[in-house]
Amino acid sequence: MLRFVKLLTRPQKKAIVLGVDVILIPLALLFTFAVQPIPVPPLQALEFVAPFLPYLMAVGAGIAVLLGIPGIRVGAYEWRAVSKTAAFAVYLTACLTALSWAFSVPIPFGLQVVFGIAFFLFSVASRIVMHQIVLAIYRREEGRCRVLIYGAGTTGMQLATALRGHETIEPIAFVDDNSALQGLMIAGLPVHRPIRIGELVEKLAIKRVLLAVPSLSQPKQARLARDLQEMGLEVQTLPSFSQLIGEEPLVDRLTSLGANTYLHRPQIMAAPEEASDSYSGKSVLISGAGGSIGSELARQVLACKPKRLILYELSELALYNIEMELKPLSAGLDVEIVPILGSVTDPRQVRQVVTEQEVQVVLHAAAYKHVPLVEQNPVAGLANNVLGTQVLAREAIDGGAERFILISSDKAVRPRSLMGGSKRLAELVVQDLAKRSQGTKIGIVRFGNVLGSSGSVVPLFQEQVDRGGPVTVTDPEVKRFFMTVREAVHLVLRAGAMSEDGEVFVLEMGEPVAILDLAKQVIESAGYTVRDDGNPDGDIEIVFTGLRDGEKITEELTITDRIRHTDHPKIFSAVEPNLSEIEVAAFMRATRQAIAQGDAAMARAVVEQWVEPPVIRQEAAHP
Repeated sequence: MLRFVKLLTRPQKKAIVLGVDVILIPLALLFTFAVQPIPVPPLQALEFVAPFLPYLMAVGAGIAVLLGIPGIRVGAYEWRAVSKTAAFAVYLTACLTALSWAFSVPIPFGLQVVFGIAFFLFSVASRIVMHQIVLAIYRREEGRCRVLIYGAGTTGMQLATALRGHETIEPIAFVDDNSALQGLMIAGLPVHRPIRIGELVEKLAIKRVLLAVPSLSQPKQARLARDLQEMGLEVQTLPSFSQLIGEEPLVDRLTSLGANTYLHRPQIMAAPEEASDSYSGKSVLISGAGGSIGSELARQVLACKPKRLILYELSELALYNIEMELKPLSAGLDVEIVPILGSVTDPRQVRQVVTEQEVQVVLHAAAYKHVPLVEQNPVAGLANNVLGTQVLAREAIDGGAERFILISSDKAVRPRSLMGGSKRLAELVVQDLAKRSQGTKIGIVRFGNVLGSSGSVVPLFQEQVDRGGPVTVTDPEVKRFFMTVREAVHLVLRAGAMSEDGEVFVLEMGEPVAILDLAKQVIESAGYTVRDDGNPDGDIEIVFTGLRDGEKITEELTITDRIRHTDHPKIFSAVEPNLSEIEVAAFMRATRQAIAQGDAAMARAVVEQWVEPPVIRQEAAHP
């Protein structure tokens, strides 16, 4: 039956409705004769009007079509449609009067009035009956989703009214936090306390909850939705009417603040022209060119107008994205963009690229940098961060490159993590090669966390806020140094231009920032409040998860705290010890062995043995 209903075309549905109205005309006449005190039976009275009854039915059909009554959906039969039906009844009564006079069949005025009223009531009732029949067909063959409406305010009441005649959705009850509404009947539905949701779901077979609380903040709605979904319910959210018509801005339209907003100090920038001579007209290779640092390096090096910009990247998607971004920009600068898909751990490919592209400057940004991931994958971390650095630096030197700059991290200073340890070993490798390099100037640039980079805390916090929280912080005492991507790249380019023989350059980054304070700032900058013991009605909760493997409470930028000033007032050169050529060769042999055997324990042992042993700390204290 449902299939038959669904297959009906719109003209067929109009014809059915029109046919019902035409049939109601003689039925209304019969009803009129039955309820009025006339001397003859109703059927005999109907025979007196039989000569003009077909004309009345035909004229009635024409009036209905002119008024557009058959085109009114039975599911949308409201007061405007009722008024049209009333006008139809009036016109039909007037036609009855005219036809009775024309055919000399006297019908008392009182009977004509009763006929008009009867036809009007029959027509309205027929729409209600037809709608209920259609609903019954849908409910029987498709089933009906029983829903609970969360929020008994204006929006919820309008929603319940709109759903009352829905084919497949049946509103069962309201729940609302407002104690003044609990226990009342609104739009024909009872209002319950939210604490009874579990009971109502089981008792009333609820399948879905509709959130009709647009005044509730997005984080609170998200938290409420998660709680309901954990009960096995489907949850849908309804915006307010003012949001739909644009008078009230939707939360999704809010734009996150830029990363530099959370820096807690003025940005430190070197003038681009101070370093541009070191890159202008040169063939520059950037490893890890698709990453956060690498892509910004590519943009700023491009502005220096190099002869050739080689984008060396392991990720195909990241390489594609940065190439598509830079190619249009390079057209007017006469810069050749060369995308290279490959790994820095492949000596053959690296050697080929350095030779064929006549590489003069190497900016080495390729690294696995996420502490927990490297902690779980120590062999891959050492292979990429240590072996890859040695391969690229050695081939750059052998290929006659003018400069090689390694981008390092503050996590390399007395590291507790495999990631930090691998970066420290990479520094030691580069410093060892710098001792024996005759023509290539080598430098290391070390800086703290980069705001806005992939995997950094600000985008993570913003994403958690968008989901309604909670925002996760490892420890309330954790502090980190921060800089923006632009600052980091300015430092790399400026320090790279100053590098000579393996110096470690660091930036004056101000005081470290408490991650807890940063989390609060991200929440508040999004327009929400922190939910804690002092503000239980806040929007977003901050949850402490504990330090992850390899993480420290605070980071450091130098091993010895001894620094030298450079030509730039905010860039310093750290005075730090390094290993001998024999020691570097020893840990590189152990590293290669661990990688070849895929031995995670051996990889960890390399870091534990060679990164910051006590003797080095003693030498650092007494240089």
